Amino acid sequence: MVVGNMSEEVLNRLSKMLDNITCGWKQLARAVSEQPRFCCSESQLTSCSLQALSPAGSPARALLAQLADRSCSLDFLLHCLRKVDHQEAVQYLTSTVAEMIQITVQPQGQQATVGGRVVLTCRAAGPPGLCYQWFRGKEEVLEKNGCTPELILCPLAPVHQGHYICRVNHGEKCIFSQWARVRLVSSAGSSPDCSSSLFQGSVSGLRITHQPEAQAVSEGDSLLLVCKAEASPPAQYEWYHNRVPMQEHKTRAFEILCVTTAHRGEYRCKVFNLYHETWSDTAGVTIGPSSITDASWVEVDRGLDSQEINRSTSGPGINPTRPMASHPPPSKHFHATDKVALLIGNMNYLHHTQLCAPIADVHELTNLLRQMDFKVVSLLDLNWQEMHSAVTEFLLLLDKGVYGLLYFAGHGYENYGNSFMIPIDAPASNTSEHCLCVQNILTRMQEKETGLNVFLLDMCRKRNPHDDVIVQPGPLKVTANIVFGYATCVDAMAYEVKREDVSNGIFINFLKQRVCEDEKVTVMLDRVAEDMGRCVITRGRQALEMRSNLSERRSLTDQIQTSECSESYSARNLQWAIAHVLPPSKYLQFDCGVTVQLGFAAEFSNVMVIYTRILDQPKDIVSCSAQLTDFPLDVDVDLKTTNQETLLEAGSLLLIKDDLLSPEVPSLYTRLRSLQRLKRELTFTVCLHYTYCNMDDEVQERQSVTVGKPLVSKLNLYEPRPPRACSTSSSFSLDSFNIAEGTTSVGTSSNTWPYYGRESTSTDSLTSSRSANIPEETDSPELCNDPKPLVAGQSLSHSLS
Repeated sequence: MVVGNMSEEVLNRLSKMLDNITCGWKQLARAVSEQPRFCCSESQLTSCSLQALSPAGSPARALLAQLADRSCSLDFLLHCLRKVDHQEAVQYLTSTVAEMIQITVQPQGQQATVGGRVVLTCRAAGPPGLCYQWFRGKEEVLEKNGCTPELILCPLAPVHQGHYICRVNHGEKCIFSQWARVRLVSSAGSSPDCSSSLFQGSVSGLRITHQPEAQAVSEGDSLLLVCKAEASPPAQYEWYHNRVPMQEHKTRAFEILCVTTAHRGEYRCKVFNLYHETWSDTAGVTIGPSSITDASWVEVDRGLDSQEINRSTSGPGINPTRPMASHPPPSKHFHATDKVALLIGNMNYLHHTQLCAPIADVHELTNLLRQMDFKVVSLLDLNWQEMHSAVTEFLLLLDKGVYGLLYFAGHGYENYGNSFMIPIDAPASNTSEHCLCVQNILTRMQEKETGLNVFLLDMCRKRNPHDDVIVQPGPLKVTANIVFGYATCVDAMAYEVKREDVSNGIFINFLKQRVCEDEKVTVMLDRVAEDMGRCVITRGRQALEMRSNLSERRSLTDQIQTSECSESYSARNLQWAIAHVLPPSKYLQFDCGVTVQLGFAAEFSNVMVIYTRILDQPKDIVSCSAQLTDFPLDVDVDLKTTNQETLLEAGSLLLIKDDLLSPEVPSLYTRLRSLQRLKRELTFTVCLHYTYCNMDDEVQERQSVTVGKPLVSKLNLYEPRPPRACSTSSSFSLDSFNIAEGTTSVGTSSNTWPYYGRESTSTDSLTSSRSANIPEETDSPELCNDPKPLVAGQSLSHSLS
């Protein structure tokens, strides 16, 4: 039992006992810190202390709430109370735990034929003398076994159909089970004789008559897996996805109406009754290219006064993935001196509706642009200062002939022809002062004499009633190389397609099918607009709008050709590479003889996953795990999802581990967000928990680890930038990094997950092998005679398309 199971009455009384100075909540906070996941930071303790300023506030109650959020067990809480010698609290909690009731076996829905037998079981743990009472709907079950843990319905009749629930009580304290539905099914051979079917499962066993079959479906389609079994008492079903139980799927038919790539993997069904248990065959499910035409969807607009609007739609639509007539591409005449992209996805707004899709949208577009050799900087959840700094750093990577692409997914608006991107910290009644004007960014890009300027704005374009200021961007040059792709029309909203795990913006759902086509950018966007126009769920709601003065046939797939090697070119390449270097793998040796590996992987430019695995341990150690704790307050770490056995549990829906080296070695995963706010080197603690074969008590060893400033944290985006930064300056000095003369790497890729990247066909202008975070440029003068473009690092996470 955990702290969260305690009633408000118990928590409030316990809080009163702990709200004192001599032996109270502060001493308890120190005691619970022996378990790293219950350790409170200074800011959290301060927050608890401030509760005393409120008339109804309680510091102890705030501490207990934090322990409940972290699933602290009552046994551990009692242990800590004994440790601080709080006898009153120990005595009260001990008696309370003894009187608490917890259901250990829930009744499950069943179906059977007329005259058959159904057994509903509910069992509970608690004080002696627990009483059980069954109800069908609101009516008490008056049968003789209606007050026992097992309710037997035999012979089964139509009157027995319905929903059942069990009440477990001890004195005045009671708890209810979950509902269980009993249904009758027709059977030509059913017999009214109850004894003929009495526990036949105990004799004949449990037999699966229909196995789930492997399937290959497209993203957005429906998935149906069926497992049927013969048994008496009737069989119950429980589905597993990649060995993880799916609590919401407990029928023989497993159905998902709209699949995403998160649903790929292996499925099995556990079939069981009172006497037997068996498993179905494994059914592999693969997910192909997506279509959203038949998806159940929820509109979430990306405007100012946004709200979620439920509107279910289904219809045939037009599949945007349908092959189009192909035409031989004309000969190419244009190239880029480099290709750079800045992708920003804002979701977790402080004063606006939170969004779901930008994480998937930015991830998918990142992978697609990297296939076309773009240097991609992908960032999530930036405030005003961080967005300004990110744009400045993006401009530093631009120069004459460079293709620049800016993508933004989040809340936005348009006033007087100017588009504004809203940071996550913008107030509810925001104005242009709190946002970034896209047209101002375009003016600064033109100063770089870029070869192509592409803006993809996946946001609303509604008028902002709070902003009456007419922003006057600098004068634009007549360059005939500008393309604006708006996810929606003027004064209209952009929507997300919500799914079970991963959401997409409608714009990206269609753009990802076309963006890699070897066509002029405007032609490619025209085809995206046509696809959106043919789709039922977008027609009349959202339509792509394009504005362009592009006069040449320039494509995002144009090859990179560098005609000369300059110091600024090398410096820009080096800066991009340094800002995308991951820490090298670390191998920690503990005194007990255990060897722990620390590995690192980039999900985005400011999101990193750390995984720990036990490589070697002595034979006399029977259990062992390495957990991470004590992270700096600068980075965003959800303590509820640290040190998880799967990436999904760690909060990462996008990374996969199918191709990890030695996948049979268990790992624990921790996800770090907002690395752009890291002000110092990243330091954390590896806490090794292990138990010897001849001991019951767990032993701990701790080692502090420092891994420098990973990924984009080196750019110090939290610092203000000068209004106009020259192309050769930066927020940090390249001289501060030791780059050996003549080397071709500023970092190491041995720490990355090596098989997550995409293989790419070699061309004359590209290298034949690409490794994540290994630059192929240096600033060594002797290498400038034969310059090669820096190829963007491979994606470490799989594409959703």
